[in-house]
Amino acid sequence: MELEFFSAAFLSALLTIILIDLVLAGDNALIIGLVARNLPKNTQNKVIFWGTFGAIAIRATMAILVVYILAVPGFMLGGGLALVWIARKLLMPESNTGASHLAKAPAATFAAAVRTIVIADAVMGVDNVLAIGGAAHGSILLIVLGLAISVPIIVWGSQLVIKLVDRYPSVILLGGAVLAWTAYSMVVREPLLVAWFEAHPATKLILAILIFSISLGPWYSARLSENMKPLVVLLPALLVWMLAFEVAASVWKVQVDYLLARDQGEYLFEAVRWLGWLPLAAAFLWLREQVVKRSSRSARA
Repeated sequence: MELEFFSAAFLSALLTIILIDLVLAGDNALIIGLVARNLPKNTQNKVIFWGTFGAIAIRATMAILVVYILAVPGFMLGGGLALVWIARKLLMPESNTGASHLAKAPAATFAAAVRTIVIADAVMGVDNVLAIGGAAHGSILLIVLGLAISVPIIVWGSQLVIKLVDRYPSVILLGGAVLAWTAYSMVVREPLLVAWFEAHPATKLILAILIFSISLGPWYSARLSENMKPLVVLLPALLVWMLAFEVAASVWKVQVDYLLARDQGEYLFEAVRWLGWLPLAAAFLWLREQVVKRSSRSARA
């Protein structure tokens, strides 16, 4: 349905698209700003420009191909995992060597920044393209206007994020959380897994905590005491353990509720499920302690 230019319906759809851009393009601005925050000041504007250019180019392409892209099996799952990787990369603590490398090789870092931004935009742009496409009611002009309107929002928002990060470093954690939430929403909407998640609703909570734990791990690891750092590994590992048993139970048709177990095999299954991780956790802590002791001996030598 092609809307008449400047008709009430056209203007209403355009206003809807502007609101969508204000809400969804903010995510892209946040990621671009966080990626560019460590670059030299004279390079930041270039990264914002090319990152924004890449975001718009990707969205324009996806607006045409989105129906086919979403039909690709595993696309939503792969996109969600890619966002987890990007979130961890953004939250990795800075080091002196990294800063030195940044100063000596801004061109290489510029390319890496633009590449990270393009990957994030390619994944996060799905919701934006779907929302704009739906609001445009098939109008190519409205889709183009929607993409064009998102440009100043992303550019201005990226510059604002850089200023906020300089003043409030905790904004970086917000960026990681946005990526983690987007990753979770993509994974649970993966067509190959939708039916399974509907049949096992409890696993959505496990998956959400798992994705946030892995995505935000570098942030917390840098701020935990040495004695608490094993939790950064143990918590995600425990969640993976629980999720694996949910999958195994559905494959083998085993009852996973202890109170409703029907035979000795199912009781044994539940015992391993709830207690089997303890020796593995103890083994991990022991091995970690040995590695720390060996490292300290090597440092003294």
